[in-house]
Amino acid sequence: MSELMAATGLYLVAARNACRGRDLLDVVGQAVLGGVGCVQLREKNLATRDFVECARALKALLAPCKVPLIINDRLDIALVCGADGLHIGQQDLAVEDARRWLPPGSWLGLTVNSVAEAQAATALDVDYLGVGPVFPTATKTDASPPLGLEGFAAVRAASTLPLIAIGGIDRDNARSLFAAGADGLAVVSAICSDSDPRAAASALLACRL
Repeated sequence: MSELMAATGLYLVAARNACRGRDLLDVVGQAVLGGVGCVQLREKNLATRDFVECARALKALLAPCKVPLIINDRLDIALVCGADGLHIGQQDLAVEDARRWLPPGSWLGLTVNSVAEAQAATALDVDYLGVGPVFPTATKTDASPPLGLEGFAAVRAASTLPLIAIGGIDRDNARSLFAAGADGLAVVSAICSDSDPRAAASALLACRL
């Protein structure tokens, strides 16, 4: 298994509003103990200075565990906090521009929601694709229509890049996604909102076996 896939088998998208009032660092720390291999910080409404402070704190927490920190959308935050990579969507910064500014060796992920977008991504300098939403989700209010398992499988057939499934993933459907060819699962509420983030992460990761 590549270093990338070893890290992204269980990919936590961390957001304070999903933590039910608990401290984000505590939730992420427990999730890492449960097997999370990569953490993306996604804060859509956080002021820039607060975002930087949060990102730096997460980086300090994760670095000793050798768990990569990915920043969602914000190249400036990724650069300032020394993150391990950046994740962008179809309407965000262009891949070429992001890659131009990211330090060598940084990971760059791109969200896709269709076979056409996945095929177009084969010509781009990205390390993995975030595919979704696969199932209905309330976490991201502006999400595209769900792909479903068949749609995800079609994207899998169209791309040789590592695929990280996201959207409505829980213990009931995680195993089916791995069976459909997912290299990893990205989750938000299934871990952040669970009363026991460590156990939730462990249970999701066990679905890969």
